[in-house]
This record gives sequence, C-alpha cells and structure tokens, in this order.
Amino acid sequence: MKAYIFPGQGAQFSGMGLDLYENSPLAKDLFEKANKVLGFSITEVMFKGTADELKQTKVTQPAIFLHSVILAKVLGDDFKPEMVAGHSLGEFSALVANGVVTFHDGLTLVSKRALAMQKACEAQQSTMAAVLGLDDQVVEDVCHEVAGIVVAANYNCPGQLVISGEVAAIHKACELLTEKGARRALVLPVGGAFHSPLMEPAREELSAAIAATTFSEPTCPVYQNVVAKAVTSPNEIKENLIAQLTAPVKWTQCIQAMVADGGTEFVEVGPGKVLQGLMRKIDRLVTASGATFEA
Repeated sequence: MKAYIFPGQGAQFSGMGLDLYENSPLAKDLFEKANKVLGFSITEVMFKGTADELKQTKVTQPAIFLHSVILAKVLGDDFKPEMVAGHSLGEFSALVANGVVTFHDGLTLVSKRALAMQKACEAQQSTMAAVLGLDDQVVEDVCHEVAGIVVAANYNCPGQLVISGEVAAIHKACELLTEKGARRALVLPVGGAFHSPLMEPAREELSAAIAATTFSEPTCPVYQNVVAKAVTSPNEIKENLIAQLTAPVKWTQCIQAMVADGGTEFVEVGPGKVLQGLMRKIDRLVTASGATFEA
C-alpha cells in the first residue's frame, strides 16, 4: 500500500515552493489565494526570506502547509494515497490532501494554530530538547522525576525523543539524561514547549476554530499523532487534532501502525527530507522517497 507522509515545523528553507509557483498555473493560483487568506505575502517570505524570517511560527507553519498541500495537488492523478499521516503541523496538510478539510479552511486553521501557539510561547518561557541514544522508557522516567513541567513530546524514531516543558525543568532533565547515558541531550532553538501542557491556552483557542470547521469523510485513513492508529470518523479526527497541541506526537508508533496495516511505499510530500530520514530508522524494510513535481 502507498502511504503519503507530510512534514512539520523545521522543514522550511528559503526558496521553498518557488519551482511550483513558476511552473504550475494551479500552484500559482493557490499561492495567490493563500496570500489573500493570510493578509500578507507569504510567497515573498517563502521565496526570498531569510532563515530568521522563515523561523517565525506565524510564517513557518503556513509555509510548510502550503508547500506540502500545493505539491500534493499539482501531482494530480499521480497522487493516490491509501493511507496518510503528518508530523505535528503536517497532520493538517494530510487532512487537506485526503479531502477532510478544504484548502481554504485548512490554511485558516493552520494560521490560527500558529498565532495561538506563538501567543502561548510568549506567555511563559519554555523550550524543548532532543534526546538521542536512550530507550523511551528511560526518558519518560526522568521526566517524571524532575520538578516542574517536562514531558515526552515527539517520539520521532527509536533512540530519538524530544522533550518539552519549562526552561529550568528541561535543563535539569538534560543533565540527568546525560548521566543516564544519553548520546546527546540538546536544548533546541525553539520558541516554546510544543506538545506539552504549556500549550493549553493555544489548545483552547484552536478548539473553537476546529469545532466550527466542516470536516468531511476522508478518502483514505489518516494515522493521527495522538492515537497512532487509523482514523476515518470526522468527529474523532477533530478531537484528536485538538488534543494534539498538548499531547505527544507518536510518530514512531504511527509509522509502525501503517506498516502493520500494509504500508510498503512511503512518500514524503513537502519541503526537506526529515521524515525520509526517520523512516529509515523506524523500518528499513519499507521504501521511503520524496514526491517530485515535473513541469
């Protein structure tokens, strides 16, 4: 079975989407519509922006979403998913690509999500850290030991888990994890504690927007971050999407479930190759490639 996977924050680069804009009338039209929906020229930042400009959450999330969704749309008849999944933000791209949410509604939700997360980040100093070379259970146990808020946030692949929480708690957890034998416990240059209880204000804000948006039956199952299994009910998809802001991204478990359900060929749709790299660490027996557009 063919599975399409969609990247999350961190995959952005200057010049992203420019080839689509220049070579596909459909892509150009969708990018121009996006500029109007967002109220600023996101294409200007995507095509010519600096790394710092692209790193702003209000830009990063819509930019990656647009690159992914527009690429899926210009693939036309070549885009025939039998299962989809997206890493964090990428779940929104997956839902538009498999017909659950319209392009306009998906972009509106992503923009609201980005702004709500930015606000939550500014309300309290917080951060994330990547932990390499330890079993998940060891990392989880250390998080429970540390005073303050620190939780497992992204199960990216075996031996790579990202933790999220208050700055002091993250630094203390990194010290303890290094003592436990972590190959690395590295604080990340991010603006806040994504996928942790500190995102509760953003979850509440996004909850109302998602509740007011029409979700249709998907054309194929979506494997959602929160539950790491196939979901087809629009109401369940909504609930999981809302929960995603404060719950961990179970990416390893999502991919394992897709493979168990018959996924053999995985195609990453969007900027970068992050998910292809993770795929090789999760399961070497399946193929992983990037979607390409030929004018």
